[in-house]
Amino acid sequence: MPAHIPAVVFVGGGPRTAGVLERIAANRREVFSGPLEIHVIEPHVPGSGRIWRYDQDPGLLLNSTAVDITMFTDESVACEGPASHGPNLVDWAAGVVDGSITDVPDFPRSLYDQLRSLTGVTFPTRQLQSQYLEWFFRRTASSLGRSVTVHRTTAAAVSRTNDEASPAGPLPPGQHIVELASGRALQADVVVTALGHTDSRPDAASAAWAGFAERHGGYHAAPSYTTDVDYSPIAPGQDVIVSGMGLAFIDLLVLLMEGRGGRFVETHDGGLRYLASGREPRLWAGSRRGVPYHSKISATLRGEAPGPLRFLTPNSVGALLERHGELDFRGHLWPLIAKEAGYGYYRELLTGSPARAAMGWDEFAARYSDLDWYSAAREELVAAAVPDAALHLDLERLDRPFTGRRFAGHQDVQDAVVEHIEHDLALRDSPDHPETLALFLALLGVYMEVGRVVPPERLNARSQQVVHGWWHGFFSFVDSGPPPHRLRQMLALHRAGLLQFLGPDVEVTADESTGLFHAGSLRSGTSVAAKALIEARLPSPTVARSVNPVLESLHRNGLGAEQQLLTADGIHSTGKLLISSQHQLVSAEGRPQPTLFGVGPATSGWGAGAFARPGTNAAPFRENDALARNILTAVRDLAAQESTTMPTEPAAVGKN
Repeated sequence: MPAHIPAVVFVGGGPRTAGVLERIAANRREVFSGPLEIHVIEPHVPGSGRIWRYDQDPGLLLNSTAVDITMFTDESVACEGPASHGPNLVDWAAGVVDGSITDVPDFPRSLYDQLRSLTGVTFPTRQLQSQYLEWFFRRTASSLGRSVTVHRTTAAAVSRTNDEASPAGPLPPGQHIVELASGRALQADVVVTALGHTDSRPDAASAAWAGFAERHGGYHAAPSYTTDVDYSPIAPGQDVIVSGMGLAFIDLLVLLMEGRGGRFVETHDGGLRYLASGREPRLWAGSRRGVPYHSKISATLRGEAPGPLRFLTPNSVGALLERHGELDFRGHLWPLIAKEAGYGYYRELLTGSPARAAMGWDEFAARYSDLDWYSAAREELVAAAVPDAALHLDLERLDRPFTGRRFAGHQDVQDAVVEHIEHDLALRDSPDHPETLALFLALLGVYMEVGRVVPPERLNARSQQVVHGWWHGFFSFVDSGPPPHRLRQMLALHRAGLLQFLGPDVEVTADESTGLFHAGSLRSGTSVAAKALIEARLPSPTVARSVNPVLESLHRNGLGAEQQLLTADGIHSTGKLLISSQHQLVSAEGRPQPTLFGVGPATSGWGAGAFARPGTNAAPFRENDALARNILTAVRDLAAQESTTMPTEPAAVGKN
């Protein structure tokens, strides 16, 4: 009887799967070098998947520059597997242009022009990024020989294959069946859910607004990936309430403004003016903070180079665990994170811009290291070292810029938001303030490391909510904002009368008597009534309400459970698939399952994207390597079990 070849099925074929596959290829020699079948289920082009696919508006950009994008696990990554070498996005583009990289399709002229003009500081289009990701997938699949089969369809369900009612009938214990929308069923020894951002049925509030809009002939867009929403019912000149001012809002501006024929032109004084097509609506935008995400940074460091984390370290966290047993994010971890951010910020300020300092860095660093972030002594040290109070780092003000601000009316709100954006651009899109880049790098370093040095299971329940909520939101607000020119375009749209700001703490209600949505802020005093409402954000992860059939089936049949947190207010669900520290899906009975794995935003893992900056010991690459080794270990163990249970034939006896 021929030996069984283990089969690994990936549900989802975007960049996260591509990264894990590359790590499987890198680790096979050491962990499991036997035959292996790999199936990738992805309805879109593998490598780019849904979110990064080519088929989207050509005006949509990444919020990272080309030099900061790689899919390769370089020597900086602290992992057990070997490093891999390959080009970042800008080097890949140069290789395509000069012919040294050949495994690429024939590009349309517009995309080839982008390749030729790409520089390290370019914010590339998502269409261009899709080609890099798809090339990486093809390269990785090729390195695995004929092991990889791609199924351009959707996975419909995952079930236990030793269930007599499964579509394939009874199969060996421990195996699974993955049903495809095409009607085929795959037998799998190991299943990996590697889904990106998925859609879900609206929550109660969104569902109520959708019903309200339908009853009154209005328009409502629930949280979704912006480019997949149909905005065609929105009429030219129509007032539209937009709830949310993050990256989805930036994409929305592209689609509803330039996407409808308008264009930006430079003025003689170096400013920007928007020339409307007449097809644009008028947007009224607000959010909790009342301002857009901070701009990406164009400055370069002048001072001492950043080093490893000094305060949020395994030793410091271990000491806290010994003292407290369970950690509180706000009380125990945030002071260390803030101290790391301040250390990086002031190091650059004092060593890179010494004219702004009244104290040498060595003295400052020695004294700073011994002080608590929230101590009066630290504030006194900063005041003595940096005379200009405007340069003092205030993380609370950075997070909520309008805290304590009272507005005199609508125009005051407009002026305040415009002033905030202009000040942000003056700091971040200028060579004069490299300390903003130092802060960016310090927070990025913490974000990439916190999942490694802080065991999630040792956080109290409230803190796990904070990590997935406030901390991720704060990091995104400060470090994951748009290119600076997008904020300049936002200001131009405001001057053109096509964008109004509602201010902070915006609330939306619906008035049955008028059939209108109402949005306003008690703090700002600004309000508007409109028949259209757009919730400009991605949907929150929710396994129970997911419209993804695999997530729904995992939840229904008990193979996957939502993460539940017990707090003083009761039991709360994060909406995410609960995974173990080994990335194994935890069943409804609370047991990690050794042949079911999960990774990505739909899971309870820390999560840190799918690609990253080169040379940064990037968390997603560490995670990819660990997951790949766990998958190969599971396959190796299954193969070993099979070899010990296979019946043996008596040896043939030859004649003398």
